[in-house]
Amino acid sequence: MKKGTLLLSLLISCFSAFCQDNLTERQQIETTIQLYFDGWATGDTTKVGKAMHASCHLKNYRDGKFIDYSRNQYLSFFKPHPRPKNLTTRIVTIDVTDNMGSAKVEISTEKDLFTDYFNLMKTNEGWLIADKVSTRKSHRVFDINAIQLQKETIVEGLKRPWSMAFISEEEALISEKEGDLVLLNLVTKERKTIQGFPTDLEDSLGGFGDNTGKFEVLLDPDFKNNKYLYLSYAAKSAKGRTTKIIRAVLKNGVLSQIKVLFVAEPFTSERVHYGGGMAFGSDGKLYFTIGERLFNEKDEPALPIAQNKEDKRGKIYRINPDGTIPNDNPTFREKAIAGLYAMGIRAAQGITLNPKTNQLWFSEHGTHQGDEINVLKAGANYGWPMKTTGKYRFAEFDPKPIAGNVYTDPVWSWSQTVAPTGLHFYAGSEFAAWNQNLLVGGLAKGSLWRLVIEGETVKSAEELFVNDRLRIRKVIQSPLGKLYLLSDEVNGKVIRVRNAG
Repeated sequence: MKKGTLLLSLLISCFSAFCQDNLTERQQIETTIQLYFDGWATGDTTKVGKAMHASCHLKNYRDGKFIDYSRNQYLSFFKPHPRPKNLTTRIVTIDVTDNMGSAKVEISTEKDLFTDYFNLMKTNEGWLIADKVSTRKSHRVFDINAIQLQKETIVEGLKRPWSMAFISEEEALISEKEGDLVLLNLVTKERKTIQGFPTDLEDSLGGFGDNTGKFEVLLDPDFKNNKYLYLSYAAKSAKGRTTKIIRAVLKNGVLSQIKVLFVAEPFTSERVHYGGGMAFGSDGKLYFTIGERLFNEKDEPALPIAQNKEDKRGKIYRINPDGTIPNDNPTFREKAIAGLYAMGIRAAQGITLNPKTNQLWFSEHGTHQGDEINVLKAGANYGWPMKTTGKYRFAEFDPKPIAGNVYTDPVWSWSQTVAPTGLHFYAGSEFAAWNQNLLVGGLAKGSLWRLVIEGETVKSAEELFVNDRLRIRKVIQSPLGKLYLLSDEVNGKVIRVRNAG
């Protein structure tokens, strides 16, 4: 043989060996399974035996029982025979974990349709079948990601519940906008009113257009040890009412050691747009929303409230849990309100942390449409009332441009009125296909929305329960991942959302 021909032959041989050694695990498993079925189809015990480990056991499932065969027993059944007509085999799934693998194969002939389930092991000789289960029964396929929504009312009779904070899987604090702060046992349904709520609470008059009352209840990240909780509510004085943020200690059903963290002066006569949403960031700081407090743009001053850095209204704040101001807050200017983090906000109630990205997202009410979802950015100006994705209530409103201002656009806005409220990033197994989706409750027409998020982009939006609408104030998960809603009704409900699929 010529030297060049020999070299080429060696290269081809080495390349073939290299390719064989570098087949993917999936391809190697497929080769083993195909070898098994090549022998099975014609009664070739050499091929069948080569695909199986010496310890292999094989089972047939018939009439509710397993019939177990050793490798040698199984091979003794085979005699050479013609390949069945119209025989097809299809590998449906392959799963590999270290040196163990599994596969599901569908086999069909003119007369039969059945399924084989293989477990395989990786040895020095390659992948071999460790055991196999076969059934000739027709099979059913269950999509574990298929979702069938179902509501279950856990408790009702609450007075427009606003917020919910889980102390444990069974117990949660619920703030009623037009009622009490209550401790609810979700199993026994027992309710206990928490005592010691501040006496300057301004009660709601009830009815549409009155936002007054109790708002958020939020546990400290270290609540188990320090018993701190945070409350937002409408506070009253001789001059009117405004939003107040406090911290308190909860022990034995009583609030004590109340500390005022923020008062959104001025006190005014309006009973709308308090804000009051609160959330802890991944940095351990407390973030909260304060509404603009106006119902109609015709009442805006020359420098609109939400654009005035010296006015506490229409903003989002970032403070330490004790009320002091973090040193790394954004800088606005000398007379800016202490703790100011973002501005240009009309009426934001819901704010939540995306634990995957550590970003805070918040919902905002528009006027005629203009409802939005925003990603919170340090020092951002979200534009109200200089710009809106909806329309003004006062059609003639035409704000004068503010020199030097740069406005941050929402990541999502609706073409219809939703009145978005408490929102939540889903994480769990019951609705596996929803992981990292943003769930948003709405008051207008009663709605619940699922937004598919990619980075800071909303890829799609789906309205849920379109045939069973309720005004939804809050979406939240329990410590074990159960999904709950609060309905904004005189006969308010705690609703568990289940996956009946």
